[in-house]
Amino acid sequence: MAGRGSRLRPHSLTVPKPLIPVAGQPIVHRLVKDIAKVLKQPISEIAFVLGDPAFFGDDVVESLEKLASDLGAKASIYRQDLPLGTGHAIMCAKPSLSGPAVIAYADTLIRAQFDLDPEADSVIWTKQVDNPEAYGVVKLNANQEIVELVEKPKDFISDQAVIGIYYFKDVAVLKEKLQQILDENVTNGGEYQINDGIKRMMADGKIFKTGTVDEWMDCGNKAITVETNARMLGFLKADGDEPLVATSAKLENSKIIEPCFIGENVVLINSTVGPYVSIGNNTVIENATIKNSLIQTNTNIKNADLQEAMIGNHVVYDGHFKRVSIGDYSVLE
Repeated sequence: MAGRGSRLRPHSLTVPKPLIPVAGQPIVHRLVKDIAKVLKQPISEIAFVLGDPAFFGDDVVESLEKLASDLGAKASIYRQDLPLGTGHAIMCAKPSLSGPAVIAYADTLIRAQFDLDPEADSVIWTKQVDNPEAYGVVKLNANQEIVELVEKPKDFISDQAVIGIYYFKDVAVLKEKLQQILDENVTNGGEYQINDGIKRMMADGKIFKTGTVDEWMDCGNKAITVETNARMLGFLKADGDEPLVATSAKLENSKIIEPCFIGENVVLINSTVGPYVSIGNNTVIENATIKNSLIQTNTNIKNADLQEAMIGNHVVYDGHFKRVSIGDYSVLE
């Protein structure tokens, strides 16, 4: 979680990207809970690798500690002071790297149902894609074991793209290999990468298998995050196991077209909201039509006709614009 989320600015200028709510919950909260569902076993510890304490402050730590506690686990907080790559970030959590573990990048959401292969030393989670040349993919042998990781292959290797979630039967083995990478100063693009540790495990004969997810949703930039919000709302409505409209929301001559997430104390006046709209707590919408958009907390919107919009916290908006991206504490009148 140590990155600043520059592609999602201005929304990530004041809120760390993994904590930006999508469909009513912070991205990292949804990710951790979805991983827990796939694992189907108790979790004892969740280690979070954060960046600068001035940005990832006490409020962030408290939210992550509560997330872990709600899953019956303890939270361990680590800091990555310099952006030196995925391998370096993992090694910042060195005291927690023992026993069975999942490692995940915190800006991805998934939908998955599969059982971890008990014969595998590691499972790399993948998604079948139509354009594998745009991704890092896995190369499989006749036994469907991963034998190589290939970045953006020009020739077809497989259509299984690596999504950034890994299971290790004993993560201490990866720790040993990554320590070698650090000691030998093996870098790619000036950074220490998890893939170099994984490749050394493969060279030692460790068995890697795939765990294929049904859905893989990115939150890398505004357009993709709005799309992910819509897809997640559709999944949550189909599941029916999570309330999407708060009982404290007030509607005056207004209509909600499902699926939508409507937070606590939201007020809708002379407005139509939905489908695929998320609205955070204490937001007021008046004389507006809003579709396929993501609006955060404590915001006031009037006289708006919006679609594919992403609007932050504490925004005052009065206008007739479409396809906007407005950061926190902005005012348009």
